[in-house]
Amino acid sequence: MENQERFKKAEFVAIIGIIGNLVLAILKWVIGVYANSRALVADAVNSASDVAGSLAVFIGLRAAKQPPDEDHPYGHGKAESIAAIIVAVLLVLVGFEIGKSSFQAFFQPIEAPKLIALVAVIVSIAIKEAMFRYTYKMGKKLNSDALIVTAYDHRSDVYSSLAALVGIGCAILGDKLAIGWLVYADPVAGLFVSILILKLAWKLGSESIHNALDHVLHEEDTIELRKIVESIPEVKKIDELHAREHGHYVIIDIKISVDPYITVEEGHRVGKKVKQKLMEERHVENVFVHINPYNPDNSEITSD
Repeated sequence: MENQERFKKAEFVAIIGIIGNLVLAILKWVIGVYANSRALVADAVNSASDVAGSLAVFIGLRAAKQPPDEDHPYGHGKAESIAAIIVAVLLVLVGFEIGKSSFQAFFQPIEAPKLIALVAVIVSIAIKEAMFRYTYKMGKKLNSDALIVTAYDHRSDVYSSLAALVGIGCAILGDKLAIGWLVYADPVAGLFVSILILKLAWKLGSESIHNALDHVLHEEDTIELRKIVESIPEVKKIDELHAREHGHYVIIDIKISVDPYITVEEGHRVGKKVKQKLMEERHVENVFVHINPYNPDNSEITSD
């Protein structure tokens, strides 16, 4: 029930992102074309890609909440990381396209954008910063890679809109003061936006790929898990513990040593107790326990 509630909240956040990005994309595109601002049009294309990214996150969350089945015994948690990778790829494509369009503007006649472009950018910055704070807070609360990546996508939009704000403002100022070269501040801002987007895409994409490739928690992150197991009197030694990340939850593979003279049934009960204790942790989805006979003189031989 708790897991289902998590997904409902995460899906709601994704829907808010889809609606917000769609409204901003349309607003910035219409005003960007009307106001003759390449920086604002570039920002609108960025927001449009965010719509596709938010849809990918929504679909990923839907897939991730499916229970384990015969083909996916470890669950579908990695769907969130895959959705995050899709968002990163979209950011790369958008970054290159914005950079190309802005660079071409230097070889064409250009006019300063209209004042309304500044208003649109300021509104966009306010909305996107609010979306970042809300999505990041919920991503951390729900332990969702996809939502955290989406949150930083919102934050990248804030930076890109700030760059657009400076570029549009300088271009308008240059036109008013008859400083011709300042008009090109608008496409310069577009180039800056593209660099920011590509940098963010690399950072988020590499992190998401790392999480998708059966990443295990580092030793310092498993200290509490080890303490839980060590608190069970029957466990003589933890031979091996791997906590594999599957999106918002982990799957634990653990090898423990027990008294070699107890019965198989008693060893099974110890393993069951270890699993039950670890499963009480909120982020643990499943535990696979392997029992070894304890040998204090040569534990390496018994650790199979």
